[in-house]
Amino acid sequence: MGNERAVVIGGGGVAGIAWATGVIAGLADAGIDLTGADSYIGTSAGANVIAQLTSGLTTAELFARQVEPELQSSEIVPDGNPLDGVWETVTRIMEDSAGDMAVVRRRVGNLALTTETVPESARRAVIESRLPVHEWPRQRLLITAVDARTGEPRIFDRDSGVTLVDAVTASSAVPLVWPPHTVDGVRYTDGGIRTSVNADLAAGHARVLIIAPLADPALEIDIAGLTERGARVELIVPDEAAVAAFGANPLDTATRVPAAHAGRAQGKSVAAQVARLWD
Repeated sequence: MGNERAVVIGGGGVAGIAWATGVIAGLADAGIDLTGADSYIGTSAGANVIAQLTSGLTTAELFARQVEPELQSSEIVPDGNPLDGVWETVTRIMEDSAGDMAVVRRRVGNLALTTETVPESARRAVIESRLPVHEWPRQRLLITAVDARTGEPRIFDRDSGVTLVDAVTASSAVPLVWPPHTVDGVRYTDGGIRTSVNADLAAGHARVLIIAPLADPALEIDIAGLTERGARVELIVPDEAAVAAFGANPLDTATRVPAAHAGRAQGKSVAAQVARLWD
């Protein structure tokens, strides 16, 4: 496989999945096909999106799975807006750890291990229902997660000996909200604990399209690193309409339809600049 084009999609909950899928559909409406990339890098919500994008379904079918009630995956909706507590906890740990991200990852992971949530099996069933196929595709997928005990990042791919459903479930295990996911006796938490997008993993590709549903403090540094190595990079972040569609809680399934439509409109609006990169 080559290293010409990479698609990178970051975390963002249910709303982030819907919005990123909408962006992909809007780009497809404008004639830009993202299914021909050499590599796909997905974190949390982004792991769900890249697994769906490479499933063999058309972008129209993927979009319909976000906006048609009878096609939507089953979801577990947590009470309230638990992400507020997650951000507060992570911010406090970062301040206490003097910005040492290895320490932050380990402390957040250990908190996740002791937090009471839904059973692992119930959360895995949600991810299983989201994915149209459960086998790794022919394309190169990199799916991020973090060892909850040690804080060490883990990058899953088709050669990891891990099922696609388990890799995506591990990547999507938002700490303090969903249970860390067990793979070969190791419990993993959300890949977003490394960074929300993990765009640095696209190093070595000539052209990189980044779709980032949520803000990522590391993104500016990662993009600078990619461009210094000669890559051309295009970044898509939610516009004003998409931010409004996300609302206060991107885990709320009520955000799915408006976020998908906002993403599709935005995909069409940025198509010209993406085409200059992609084509």
